[in-house]
Amino acid sequence: MEKIQNIFKVISNEKLCPQYWRLVFDAPDLAAEVQAGQFVHIRTDENGLQPFFRRPFSVYRAQKYVEIFYDVVGPGTKLLSLKKKGDTLDVLGPLGVPFRLPPEGTKQVIMVAGGIGIAPMLILSDVLKKKKCNLVLLYGGRNRGHVYPMKEFKDNGVKVHIATDDGSVGTKGRVSVLFDKIDKDPEHIFIYTCGPNPMMKAVQSFAVQHGLSGQAACEEIMACGLGACLGCSIETTDGFKTVCYDGPAFELDEVKFH
Repeated sequence: MEKIQNIFKVISNEKLCPQYWRLVFDAPDLAAEVQAGQFVHIRTDENGLQPFFRRPFSVYRAQKYVEIFYDVVGPGTKLLSLKKKGDTLDVLGPLGVPFRLPPEGTKQVIMVAGGIGIAPMLILSDVLKKKKCNLVLLYGGRNRGHVYPMKEFKDNGVKVHIATDDGSVGTKGRVSVLFDKIDKDPEHIFIYTCGPNPMMKAVQSFAVQHGLSGQAACEEIMACGLGACLGCSIETTDGFKTVCYDGPAFELDEVKFH
């Protein structure tokens, strides 16, 4: 798969809710190449100095334009939030190993996301809506400020269930309180998950308990994005692997979540 580095124009950059943003940029070649679960590496500085390293962002959607979903957590994403329509972005991608499609015969696909881990799930639902299976999203956030309408998921036929830590939206508790929405049929269920490691560890434990298969999209701080610096290495059942090059998508049962 060809990696594209280019300067692209920002189409829009807006808050979806108090916590999260969506940035849209015009990159038709990249939109045609990227697959669900992959990411792009964006240079956020204006002067080539600070922040020095690019920032990785899962692709949220890739149709006419490419969309990313992000949270302002530091100087890089703060600079990104200041981008306006018509501004330019230096983008490298698509990068990483994408999600694999669920096996033939799958009847229910469960997407379990926590917070910013929702980022790779919309593009995944864009692909899976063409399959003959029920799509379910279990989403967990801290409070009302971490929840947005998710209309695009619903338009894709996804049944959305929400849990918040304080109960301000949906069910009160962690996303694990929604696990009863998952059928326990190992031959017909497939799980995708992305979010904080404790959440994905809970998903993994549930899957092991019920003999379910799936994949996890892992998140780590990245410098090179190409597997060279090894800074994003995680422990797996097959030794240490890099999230940027060997992942982000791993088999759910191979990651050792700490």
